[in-house]
Amino acid sequence: MPFIGPKPADTVLDSTLIADGTITSAKIADNAIVNADVNSIDASKITSGDIALARLGNVPASDNASALTTGTIPDARLSNQVKVVKSGSAPSNPQQGDLWYDTTNEVLKVYDTTSSAFIKVSTVTPELTSVNGNIINTLAGNLTLTGTGFLDSGLIVSFTPSGGSASTVTVTPTNDTTATVAVPSAIYGQSASTVIAIKVTNSDTKTSTIVNSTVVALPTGGTVSNSGGYRIHSFTSSGTFINTIPNLSVQYLVIAGGGGSGSNSVFDSITSTGGGGGGSFQASQNNSTGNGLSGGSGGGGGGYETTNSGTGYGHPGGAGTSNQGYAGGDASYAGAGGGGASQVGEDASGGSPGGDAGNGGNGLSSSITGSSVARAGGGAGGSYGSSNQSTGSRGIATAGGGNGGWGMENGTDGTDGTGGGAGGGGVLAMGSSVGGDGIVIVRYQV
Repeated sequence: MPFIGPKPADTVLDSTLIADGTITSAKIADNAIVNADVNSIDASKITSGDIALARLGNVPASDNASALTTGTIPDARLSNQVKVVKSGSAPSNPQQGDLWYDTTNEVLKVYDTTSSAFIKVSTVTPELTSVNGNIINTLAGNLTLTGTGFLDSGLIVSFTPSGGSASTVTVTPTNDTTATVAVPSAIYGQSASTVIAIKVTNSDTKTSTIVNSTVVALPTGGTVSNSGGYRIHSFTSSGTFINTIPNLSVQYLVIAGGGGSGSNSVFDSITSTGGGGGGSFQASQNNSTGNGLSGGSGGGGGGYETTNSGTGYGHPGGAGTSNQGYAGGDASYAGAGGGGASQVGEDASGGSPGGDAGNGGNGLSSSITGSSVARAGGGAGGSYGSSNQSTGSRGIATAGGGNGGWGMENGTDGTDGTGGGAGGGGVLAMGSSVGGDGIVIVRYQV
């Protein structure tokens, strides 16, 4: 006679009671199956319903994931499965092969444990085509790199001296084809003629071929100073500027000697013509004609020309050179001013004994040395009168030019290094003044 009533807990379920492969509540007296009563379940018999996550201990890698059509499986249940994340920032704790769709840059990336980073699924290999700028011994500076495939961040620039160890700098490229990098001190500290191998590695961890650059020494010659990011070479006497930097762009100032010293200044193909000497009183001493001489800037005319029937006195000034300086002034009873770099020398005026001498023409100011300096002023004319003269005046000069004398006074010398003209002496002066030495100044950015 069959057993009727609740099934005891320790009773084993008789599988013969399951006739059609389906367990129904009618087959179970107490309407429950104890976990221990089910040793295994044929997955093909589960056609509908939900399985609690706690029931999914491990999903074998060989299982067909397409059978999981709905629901969510926690990451912890996917020990060896590839994760795919769509977000604006990189996911945390990634594993080899995890995929991340970077929504910020709209790029699909895969995690690479070798580089410990997400890299684009389709990587880019950079090409370094040129290095612009120079590696100068003992001097910090920048280089501009040109190529392709630099990407938008994390570009590693490697510098390897011949026979030495590499130094690296990480920069953010200006764009995919251009980047600027500061030369490491270990590299610009290398001796001149050392070959430096330069290459780049982009954020895809791909490396370019090498472009070589050779360390060069600094140019030499003259007196060297530095100001405002420029290296400055000044020459106040003969010397040689030795350039060691390929394609160096320089600025220069070439000032010739002032009138009264009559010498040129030369830099490369540039020649500045020395200033013209001033005329003599009565055409009887240093200048046989009494006229001012031609030059880079013209000399002032000498006083008292007896053969000048139009005025009774005065010699004309000398001519200047186009794009260099201006003519000297014309004399009267007193001497005229010499021409300057930016202005004609002043004419003299008045008669004996109160004639006024002409002032020297203005020079030009330049800040090539870092501060403004006026140079190449014309020398001033000397006065006719004696030293106790109560009327009339000596000529005045600027920008390195010498002032005029009167009576027995000599004019003052021009200032060396400015190319200022010499001042004219008084009518009774027996000596002579000299123009200032010229100067050549060369500067370039460092």
